[in-house]
Amino acid sequence: MIFQQLSPHYCRTYMVGDEKTGEVALIDPVLDHVNDYLTEIEKSKLKLIYVIDTHTHADHISGCPALRDRTDCQYIMHQNALAGCVSRRVNEADSIQIGQITMQAIFTPGHTQDSICLLLADRIMTGDTLFLDDGGAGRDDLPGGDAATHWQSLQKLANLPDHLVVYPAHEYRNRQSSTLREQKLRNPHFQHRTREEFVSYLNRLKLGPAEWMKDVLEVNATYARDPQNVWIPMDLPACEVQGAWDKGVNDQQVVCISAEKLYKWLNSSDVPILLDVRELSELTGPLGYIQGIVHIPLGELAGKLNQLRPYQQKDIVVICRSGHRATTGAQILQQAGFEKIQVLQGGMIAWLDMRKAKN
Repeated sequence: MIFQQLSPHYCRTYMVGDEKTGEVALIDPVLDHVNDYLTEIEKSKLKLIYVIDTHTHADHISGCPALRDRTDCQYIMHQNALAGCVSRRVNEADSIQIGQITMQAIFTPGHTQDSICLLLADRIMTGDTLFLDDGGAGRDDLPGGDAATHWQSLQKLANLPDHLVVYPAHEYRNRQSSTLREQKLRNPHFQHRTREEFVSYLNRLKLGPAEWMKDVLEVNATYARDPQNVWIPMDLPACEVQGAWDKGVNDQQVVCISAEKLYKWLNSSDVPILLDVRELSELTGPLGYIQGIVHIPLGELAGKLNQLRPYQQKDIVVICRSGHRATTGAQILQQAGFEKIQVLQGGMIAWLDMRKAKN
């Protein structure tokens, strides 16, 4: 059997296929990497026959519509999926045949109303229904999500054979895939709870803002082919309910500074350290950046705190596009012992507006 994880980032795309026939399927492909997938398939002399989304994604644009356009493959999703360009709609226990490899669909709603897991003889691709270890699972507070239904789906997974190796659609901390038995022991979503206790447990968790994720859901439902159709903060572990940041980060309070006050401060003799936590590609975008920044994307910040230790006793202003990521970055720094932390209120949007007003 061919089994390969293709995507280099937090979103996991799996290629499953039959070595004898050369037929393969791509599971949860990302639009940004479509050319890479096709190059790999052509290089390996394989034939793409299916593209499959385990659910309507909220943190990236699906590559399935574009791949269907560019090849003769079929696009598979659950029958509840809103996307109109799906070629085949599956339900509970339906089989997907890839050469001599049989993959079974398991209907697991909760994170979304169209979530499925894909079962092979020795492994299971769980989409966002189940992540690894303390990552928990996909959040249930987006349109179509329902915690009580997610609990039922987890009970279904709990009754599957223990030897199955779990391969989720996301992994933010380089956790290693392990068996379903190990996940039952480690994953907080598998702790012994009644349906009511599970719903209460999720309600107690403080999840970050999700407005941009609703935009992504809408774009995927309309089968977009343009990666610029919606803004996506690629450095955030946005879908993960638990475990993306250390405990207590969301409880840290941060101080904000206006663009006007920061402008005056930067023209004084004792300027602060400017930490920009956006992606590298954003620095060359229309908002630009402030001269003299230290640049560490938010997704890398927790692992690169030592780079900031020389500035621990200095004033640090954290910057992003609008202030949301900077707030998370400031909270991470505060928990790591940094005390003189502020966030640029309104982010680079506010900074650019202020500069335009001065001109």
